Amino acid sequence: MGKRTSGRNVHGIILLDKRLGVSSNRALQEVRRLFNANKAGHTGALDPLASGLLPLCFGEATKVSALMLDDDKRYQVTVQLGVMTDTGDAEGVVIATKPVPALTLVELETCLQAFTGAIDQVPPMYSALKHNGKKLYELAREGITVERKARHIHIYELHLLAFSENQLILEVACSKGTYIRSLAEDIGDALGTRGTVTALRRLKAGRFSIADAYTIEQLSDMDEQTLNTALLAVDVPLQDIPAVQLTEQQAIAIRYGQTINHENPSLGTVRLYHDAAFLGLGETLLDAKIAPKKLFNMNNEQHPAIAGS
Repeated sequence: MGKRTSGRNVHGIILLDKRLGVSSNRALQEVRRLFNANKAGHTGALDPLASGLLPLCFGEATKVSALMLDDDKRYQVTVQLGVMTDTGDAEGVVIATKPVPALTLVELETCLQAFTGAIDQVPPMYSALKHNGKKLYELAREGITVERKARHIHIYELHLLAFSENQLILEVACSKGTYIRSLAEDIGDALGTRGTVTALRRLKAGRFSIADAYTIEQLSDMDEQTLNTALLAVDVPLQDIPAVQLTEQQAIAIRYGQTINHENPSLGTVRLYHDAAFLGLGETLLDAKIAPKKLFNMNNEQHPAIAGS
């Protein structure tokens, strides 16, 4: 994430349908140039091999991007059986092969059922996780393999969409921290062979769906006004958090970082509004007070209408 000082202070979220062959950062910069936006960031990278939903945050919306990293995801993935690569996908070098046994539909469904629910997963070496301050993929490129601790993840749904002699097409709904490449390898092992990802498409991220996303071509054809209307409000990802309406006096106090009195039944984090304006996030305390937690300042250039409470 970075800043430019010659562009516009644009605030909002664009749902991009990222194309194959480009990094998430390159895709972000392409859309950023269309908006001439000063500040931008994405909410969790998709590999160049992967396509699909990539929410992009501009301006004050970058303050919610970290929260969106925790969202559940849904993918469609194609797994080639009989092959294992060093990266876990088709971009890597084949490091192992194994014949694919004749598999029945019942055997496949039974295997997938075993991976549904709460499971432990060992992250791949080609990942951005760090070991002694160095990213694992940097070590992997040096030919170094280190032991990785298994992590608890949750596979909510795992459906078989199609299969052939050496290929599975799956739909996966999963928790944060899930590596689809590792899942493909583990499924291959469980079926008595190998597995690697040859195609991956993100269909959902939190409350956002690929059906509402734009391609770079569609965005490029829009004029500035149409681009602005395509922006989602910065508070859209926060709609599961209870909303609290403040008086003008309370809103002024919150903007100055002061704790306010407010009888609110919801303990914990709340969304704060004055009229239709989204002020940010507050924390409800036990003594019927609300303290500012993360405030937003959108009193500058173009931003979309607030989603509201």
